[in-house]
Amino acid sequence: MTTADSQTGRRLTARGAKTRARIVAAAAELMYVQGVGDTTLDDVLAASGVSKSQLYHHFDGKDALVRAVIDHVGERVIERERDALGHVSTIAGLRRWRDSLVQNNALRHGAYGCALGSLASEVTDHDTLARQALSHLFTEWQGLLAGVLRRLQDSGVLAPEASVDQLATGLMAALQGGYMLAQTARDVTPMATSVDMALAHIESLSAG
Repeated sequence: MTTADSQTGRRLTARGAKTRARIVAAAAELMYVQGVGDTTLDDVLAASGVSKSQLYHHFDGKDALVRAVIDHVGERVIERERDALGHVSTIAGLRRWRDSLVQNNALRHGAYGCALGSLASEVTDHDTLARQALSHLFTEWQGLLAGVLRRLQDSGVLAPEASVDQLATGLMAALQGGYMLAQTARDVTPMATSVDMALAHIESLSAG
């Protein structure tokens, strides 16, 4: 049985796909904890347990590996957000979404920030393909937030004149800025505060 490499389209055996996935998962974990710049291919080799020839069979260099990590992390984050936001149609539901993200980040004392945001801060200036992939992922995430706000509007909770797209942009900015503040402070409180303020603004625009 074969599958296709998502980036090159090259056919992979089941064993090859498993090896590639192990490399990407190890690289993703390393880059999340210690950053893209401080993660070397030798680090990835040691963490994944594969040979240098196996790594270079799947990736022609670090940039290609970083793009695969973006795809891997992005798929995981967007799947999580689809599950969390896909059926939310109340302010209380949005607050539960907020609680889940804040509590999860608190487990690490805010140390590592948003998995996508951390990648974006390191790669967007020197890799156009990576920047475009990240932009698409953030747009998709923001679209999920807009979908929640649109449902609030359709149900009469949110005023009809409220700009759903602008509110979704503001909420995403509050979340990502909160992640960054929490990361630098090693304290999740700034993240909680920034998202709470965005949600309070949304709630202030209620149709009632």
